[in-house]
Amino acid sequence: MYRAFIFAILFAIWLVLSGLFDAFHIPLGLVSCALVTWWSSDLLFADRSISMGGRFRQAARVPGYLAWLTGQIMLANLHVLRLALSPRLVDEVEPQLVRFRSGLKTDFEKFVLAQCITLTPGTVTMAIEGDEFLVHAISREAAEGLKGPMAERVRRLFDID
Repeated sequence: MYRAFIFAILFAIWLVLSGLFDAFHIPLGLVSCALVTWWSSDLLFADRSISMGGRFRQAARVPGYLAWLTGQIMLANLHVLRLALSPRLVDEVEPQLVRFRSGLKTDFEKFVLAQCITLTPGTVTMAIEGDEFLVHAISREAAEGLKGPMAERVRRLFDID
């Protein structure tokens, strides 16, 4: 059931984004979506006990999270731009490694958090061990931002309620 659902979602997205509806491209899309479904369905829905209603509630939270993440990425871009244009660049850039516990349980939640951290300019996720993240930050301000609400927002994104 889950794999059929994943396949249907992927194929619908493929159809919309490709815009190619001929006899050559549709079979290619079917094969591509089938392979991706086969390879990744366990990653996407590792917990099979969650109802479809729970999955839809999770999906309904995604646009709000993406809007918040976009705002954080813009703020981080402005911070890195300010650093780059600063006449005291050497004084303001303080590269450092930061370790923190996320409190996230599933591998997919940790994966999402790691990708969101890396998408944010000035920070790169270097390692994850259990729920502990090792992140490189370009400045003290970027390092302090890691202790912010991103991990909590990712946790709430995947909450079932």
